[in-house]
Amino acid sequence: MLEGKTVLDLGCGAGRDVYIASQLVGEGGKVIGVDMTKEQLEVAKKYQDYHTEKFGYEAPNVEFHEGLIEKLDDIESLEDNSVDIIISNCVINLCPDKAAVLKSCHRLLKPGGELYFSDVYANRRVPQSLVEDEVLWGECLSGALYWNDFQNLAKKCEFADPRLVEDSRITVDSAKVEETIRKSGNEDLEFFSATYRLFKIDELEPFCEDYGQAVIYKGTIPRFESGYSLDDHHYMETGKIFPVCGNTYRMLKDTRFEEHFEFIGNWDKHYGIFDGCGTSIPYSSASIPLEGKTGKGSAPASGGGGCC
Repeated sequence: MLEGKTVLDLGCGAGRDVYIASQLVGEGGKVIGVDMTKEQLEVAKKYQDYHTEKFGYEAPNVEFHEGLIEKLDDIESLEDNSVDIIISNCVINLCPDKAAVLKSCHRLLKPGGELYFSDVYANRRVPQSLVEDEVLWGECLSGALYWNDFQNLAKKCEFADPRLVEDSRITVDSAKVEETIRKSGNEDLEFFSATYRLFKIDELEPFCEDYGQAVIYKGTIPRFESGYSLDDHHYMETGKIFPVCGNTYRMLKDTRFEEHFEFIGNWDKHYGIFDGCGTSIPYSSASIPLEGKTGKGSAPASGGGGCC
């Protein structure tokens, strides 16, 4: 599925995910890691020869660059329309200029490429007093975007239809953090770990429009022989006709997924918007009551988002 692809890891740290991806893309692919921490990159580079030999490659298929992910333009080897997939694990929330990150990602991705990443979000806008709080910053919470601000920001950066893959509620285990939030008068502020995928497809529409289309999954993606989940509400069982909106149709047909699906329908007739394409909070874990709160409750959802 990733053989021969180019992958960019934003905030790669010591290179764990880079080396996992390097095995998936194979010797003909390439993985690029970017991080601002010199010491972490030194650790990553230390094991470059080890992994090259371990995977049986003639030459390394990874490279590392020191830099800010808000300033990817400064890295000369990163060219426009040159990356198939961008990944990131709970790093973008730490960036003051999140728009700059998303705009650069859109610029670097090839048509049909995607940004697939996990991060921290909030059920409402985090007040400035908490954004500036050192305790919350240390817990990677103060930079969390309100989920709907993220949706709108992604669209402004030309990722028209952000797709939620999975989510989980973040339970605050620090008494000091809880006290800080309570004293600020924001006790109902909640945080979520969520994984999104954003596709670079110019024709995507802002909402899920119905053109009477459908797809059939062939069961040919390795490790997903029984069915494949595009996101949290599109699980396509192998061999079964699955109705889709126009955006989902394009996300499968105009990307690396095309060979794994059969496509039914065209764009001749529009049937309106898909039912359930609304604007309420998308996180399924938000419906789990938090202990001590009326109507809310507090165990994290099983499965969950991908944030550490």
